Amino acid sequence: EDPVGNGHDEKENNPFAEYMWMENEEDFNRQVEEELQEQEFLDRCFQEMLEEEDQDWFIPSRDLPQGMGQLQQQLNGLSVGDGHSSEDILSKSNLNPDAKEFVPGVKY
Repeated sequence: EDPVGNGHDEKENNPFAEYMWMENEEDFNRQVEEELQEQEFLDRCFQEMLEEEDQDWFIPSRDLPQGMGQLQQQLNGLSVGDGHSSEDILSKSNLNPDAKEFVPGVKY
């Protein structure tokens, strides 16, 4: 029962058994094409979903008019205060320094 030179047993009925997959080659190709089309469809849907999600986010560089960027930079450069030091403000204050701390909603 040694195999013959072609790798098949002598008793094997069909010497072309290893090539029988070619009989259904069209079906195999159709199945692979359908899988590729399905994957392409899923990729497109996923990309559309990401684009829709991006539209929902507020992105200043994209969603604000062009002049708004300069205005935003100017606003970032502003600081609260009019140049007076805190000592000047405290010396002119007429608030009671010994008063209880104000807590909203609490009645004294």
